[in-house]
This record gives sequence, C-alpha cells and structure tokens, in this order.
Amino acid sequence: MELCVISTTTTVKAINPFLPSITRRVSSRLFQSDSVLQFGGRLKKPISRPLDMSCVSRKIGFFGDFMSHGGNFRLFAAASPAVETSVKEDKLPADLKVTETVQANSSVKLSVEVPEIVCEDCYQRVLTEFMKLSKVPGFRPKTRVPENIIVGFVGRQYVLRATVESILKRTLPHAMESVTGRALKDSIQIVSSFPDMEKAYSKLKTLSYEVVVDVVPELKWNPEDGYKNMKVVVELGDEIDAKKACERQLRQKYKSLGALKIVTERGLQVGDLAVVDISATTIDEDGSTGQAIPDAESKGFHFDTEEGNRLLPGFLDAIIGIRAGESKSFTLVFPESWKQESLRGQRAQFTVDCKELFYRDLPTLDDSLADKLLPGCTTLKEVEETLAKRCQEMEQEAKEQATDNAILEQIRKMVEVEIPQSLFEEQGRQFYGARLLEIQGNMKLNEDQLASLSSQKAVNEFLETQRESITNIIKQNIAVGDIFKRENLEFSTDELVKEVENSISEFKKHKQEFDEERVKDQVQEILEGAKVLEWLKDRAEIQYITR
Repeated sequence: MELCVISTTTTVKAINPFLPSITRRVSSRLFQSDSVLQFGGRLKKPISRPLDMSCVSRKIGFFGDFMSHGGNFRLFAAASPAVETSVKEDKLPADLKVTETVQANSSVKLSVEVPEIVCEDCYQRVLTEFMKLSKVPGFRPKTRVPENIIVGFVGRQYVLRATVESILKRTLPHAMESVTGRALKDSIQIVSSFPDMEKAYSKLKTLSYEVVVDVVPELKWNPEDGYKNMKVVVELGDEIDAKKACERQLRQKYKSLGALKIVTERGLQVGDLAVVDISATTIDEDGSTGQAIPDAESKGFHFDTEEGNRLLPGFLDAIIGIRAGESKSFTLVFPESWKQESLRGQRAQFTVDCKELFYRDLPTLDDSLADKLLPGCTTLKEVEETLAKRCQEMEQEAKEQATDNAILEQIRKMVEVEIPQSLFEEQGRQFYGARLLEIQGNMKLNEDQLASLSSQKAVNEFLETQRESITNIIKQNIAVGDIFKRENLEFSTDELVKEVENSISEFKKHKQEFDEERVKDQVQEILEGAKVLEWLKDRAEIQYITR
C-alpha cells in the first residue's frame, strides 16, 4: 500500500551493522540520504594507493581469470610453472613498447608490444620449469632435457599456452608502470583474446596485447573552491519536532492499552480503525477510466484514522461515515510532491470497501498507567519528561542528519567527474550485498529465494535501476576525499585504532567474517568524512526552514 506520504526525515542507519556506535552515527551521515539510496554499503576508496606490481603479478599471472572481448579465457595453473617476480627484481632483456590511450569513464588502454627476445626468454624459463616438474622417462630428475623431447612429453599446445601466460605474467607489471599511482585496485582487464595471442606468438614468436585499466578519476569543482563558503538551505519536516513527536509517541502507547471493539450503530469517525480493501484507476483527460494503479491497491488494509494525515490528501475525508459492508467511490488528485513521479498531478478514481470497523475502549489516563506506558515510570509526568528527552535527542540527530545530507548533496552538484566502471560495479555490488543482508535479517529467506536474489541477473538489474543513485553516492565520496586532502585535514591515530578495534570486536561478537584491512579502510573513510563535514559546517551559512 503506497498511499502513505513518506517522511523526508532521515532514519539513521549504519553502513555496516557491526560498526561501533560512533562510527554508525558518522557513517550514516556520510553515505545515507533521502535523495539517494535507503541502505548502506562500504564505499571503495576512489583514490588508490600506488599499484603494487608484485601483487598484480600474483593476481593476474598463472592464477587468474582474464576477461576478454573475444571471450573468457583462463590461465592454466595446475602444471604451469609460476615464476614470482616484480618489476625491480626482474629486468627484461629488452624494453616493451607501451602506447597509452585515454578512454571514457576514467580508464586507460595500454597497447603492449613484447619484443621477440623477451618472448624467447620467457619460453626458455617455461621449459626449465617443466624440466624441474616433469619426470621424463630416461632422464634423471632435474637434468637438462632436450627441447624437442620435453615439448613432446608435455605437449606442444600446452607449452605454447604456458609460454603466453608466462609472457603476460612477466611483462604486465612492466607495462603497468606508466599508471603506477593512478590505477584503481582490481580494475585491470586484458581485453585481447587469448586464442588470438596464442596464434600470433606461434607464428611470429612475438606478442602484442591490450590492457584496459581504470585510473583515479580527475575531479573538477564548479565553481572552483565553491565548497568553502556554501549557502545551504535545510528543509525540516514538522514530524521531527520534539514536542509533536512526544505527543504522537505518548498517544500511540496509550492507544496500545485499549481494547478493540466492533462498531455497530454508526459509521467511521476519527479515532476508529477500519479494515478496508482499496483499488484505484487513473482518469484520462476526457474523463474516461484509465489504467489500474497497482501501488494504490490493498486488500485488508488496516487504516488507523488518527494517522489519516499521512495518507493521500482527501482520502480520510472521503470515507468518513462509511459503515461496515459499504463501498464508496471518489476522485482524488495526487499532489505534485508525491513520491512516484508518474502519479504527480494525476486524477484517480478510488473505490473503498469497508470490511470491518473498530473503536478503542481506552482506560482512564492517569498515573496508574505510567509503568505500562513506559516501564520504570511511576507518574504520567515522568513518562512525558522521559519521552520528551528522547524526542529532543532524536530531533537534534535528525536535524544534524538533514544538515549533512544537504551539504553532501550540494557538494555533489559542484563536482564534475567520470566514474570508472569498476568503481561503480564494486560499490553497487556492495550496496546490493548490504540490502540482501537486511532482507535476509528481516525475512529469513530460504535457499531458493537467496539463490535467486544472489544471481548475476538480479545484481545486474539492481545496478541498472540504481545507477543514478550509486553514481551520486560515489561522487559525494570522491568530493569528500578531495576536500580532506585539499584542506590537509587529519584525525589522530588513536581515533583510527580505537574505531577499528571496536568494529572488529563487533564482528567477532556477531560471529561475522571480516577483512581487517577493509575494516580499517572503511573506518578511515568514515573518520575522514566526519572531519570534512565538521569543516564544511563551520564555514557554511546554513538556513533551516520547516515545511
């Protein structure tokens, strides 16, 4: 049932449910906004550390899967000789020819030409390794075996593949030197077809291949340094007002103590609870009936008339007086502020069937109900004071959250940046994972449901439908990181260590797996963001308005 008006007050949620309280508070301000995603997720650092070539060699070498525009191909690890080398440790017999071409979305294509002498050296290394690993009949272990015999024993095609793999593994770190310090982690992709490389090497004894890698996106501020003296307007809904919130909470607690009784002699009035079926169709410009509105339909909807102001304007007034068993039809217009853009300003025909009516038989509101309203309280005054204190804290937190959201939204609009595809996909998958965890926690999905929601198709659909939201959050975080560096902001090592320890203890407490380095990165991002927001708020001109 989508008739409810969605409050714009941000609910504070954590990026990670196991982060400590202070981190949850900061993280929710950083990466949550009513205008974007309604769930959390760890954001990959947009500014990478210098690329560790030896690490790339290990990950991309004999033990990796390469993605190719010509089809996937796997490097054969089982019996392929793996030679762990780094750029500094392994000097090539000749220089590579590397041509760099700038691509869209902050990526770079490297066209690599490997000289014949380098290919031959890799080939000889492969043969040497196979000699060490193979037990060739007639030859003692580790003795030199003639080339034609070892190739025949292992298999020419397999030696060929192993050589191409060895060339890639050995030369890739050297080829990547030009993007050291700019390359984003885990974004390297060899786009040349492996079969094509095999054919080329077998004929020419040289190798050429192309690599695409995402690099640190270049950020442009418009206007330059516009973030330093921002004028920010923060809209606050009256629902966060502490006094009104306190009154609502007290009323809800009081209503929960009343017994529901069937209404028999009259129609619906404010204070009642109605069980209704609702359906709606659009009305075309010529007055004819249009299409059904699925989001406005509901069966057995429990409509609390005291919450009528949260529904579509005019809905409550239209059904006042309806009796159990009766049906009413009426026309309403969706307001321009409606959540679903397609329904804004749309005239619609509603039909409401009243199934049952109830009223609440409430006890006398006095001190005797204090403990039932709020355990531990002895008087109504104590209940009211306790609720008021809680609501004031919630109001302040909601106000701070709304302020942070407004600032983040404004700096996002000031930046121009191309988001690398690898960064978008990683963040999107992490967001989806966070949502899946939330769904699993609320619904306890069975294996089939979890498998369906975890499928590549489901993830891809999510990435596409949430593309704008994910992109906006990444832009916000890149902007925050840029300000942190520009203004030389910092936090203490003690703060970082304490928050990391708290986070890890929470993971262990809930028996959740974690990567300590990733936890550290996440906490660091959160602390950086908190410092940036504090810095921006100190210099911004902030105006609060209530809708």
